[in-house]
Parts: sequence; structure tokens; C-alpha cells
Amino acid sequence: MTHHCCEAMTSNVNVGCDQHDDPFACADALVDFSAKFQEYGLIIHDGGTSSITIDFCPWCGRRLPESQRDQWFVELERRGIDPWKDEVPAEFQDGRWLGSQYQG
Repeated sequence: MTHHCCEAMTSNVNVGCDQHDDPFACADALVDFSAKFQEYGLIIHDGGTSSITIDFCPWCGRRLPESQRDQWFVELERRGIDPWKDEVPAEFQDGRWLGSQYQG
């Protein structure tokens, strides 16, 4: 389980709903966390999967981790993987790739 900056952020990232499997479909879900990019965003409830990236926690005010989105693409390119054409390895679908990005 990912550790977030405060209990309020953790509960909002992990909000559970017995009516919706998808947080983008649930009006009670406010925050999306992308483990693979280490990004937090406020969910835009317009029927899609958009969110507005945030840099600070709305509850405790702490600075959130820097996005790793650009580094994700750099690391895939370094491995010769085109995320638009090739199958992306499982470790790049969550945060596991972050532990190996500076190895070998």
C-alpha cells in the first residue's frame, strides 16, 4: 500500500464505493493517484477519466512527490519499449519500476 502524506489523503485516494468500481464514475471520489507516475489529481466528474494534477495536499498542505511521468517515458525508451505500440511490462503499470530505474 502506498503511503500518502496524511490520513485524509489516504482515505480520499482509497475511497470505497459499493455502487461504483471506477472512481471516475463515483461522485464521492475526489482524488486520483497514479502509482506509475507518482501523480495526484483532482478528479473531473464529466464522464471521462480526466483529472487536474495537484502539487500540494488539499488537506495537510504538504508538497506532493514530483511527477515521474516524463521519467516513465524516458525509462521505457531506454529499454526500447514504445508505450503506444509495444506491450508495456507489468512493473510499469504501477510504481515498481521506480525502484529499478537507476539500476543497470
